[in-house]
Amino acid sequence: MSQKLEVWQRGPLPDIHPLLQPVAHALLQAREEIEEYMSEFPVALLWERPAGMASTGFHLQHLSGVLDRVFTYARAEGLSEFQFAQLAEEGKDSAEGYTVADLVNRFNRQVDVAMEQLKNTDISTLPDFRGIGRAKLPSTVIGLLFHAAEHTMRHVGQLMVTAVVVKK
Repeated sequence: MSQKLEVWQRGPLPDIHPLLQPVAHALLQAREEIEEYMSEFPVALLWERPAGMASTGFHLQHLSGVLDRVFTYARAEGLSEFQFAQLAEEGKDSAEGYTVADLVNRFNRQVDVAMEQLKNTDISTLPDFRGIGRAKLPSTVIGLLFHAAEHTMRHVGQLMVTAVVVKK
């Protein structure tokens, strides 16, 4: 039985600069792992909070939202009202009730947007200052892109554990 190689082990991604390959690899790896762990996940368990910890639904919302927000800052843009509304919604179901597929598809779309941004990122801008939030906390383009990848993988790990625990 052969084990599937992780995204980074499959080689360089076309149209992504070598300096940005680790970010792209991490985001695509996150997509694959979320698809696997959320396959056949019961919608009734989306908002369960084991031991008071964040729910699977929260992690799925947060994964999409934080990726969107951090990549927005990397473009030197401020957040939109829609992004603030999504941030406020994190951890809550919609009035219509989200399906697992709704939240997984939202994340997948955000990864597609991020990959397109990575393809179009001018590497000469990587050390450029980027202010985060209203306080303009200091970062750089590469700092934000790296943080997006790291933060995404952190929450994927938390989501995977939460999904297993609530299904027991």
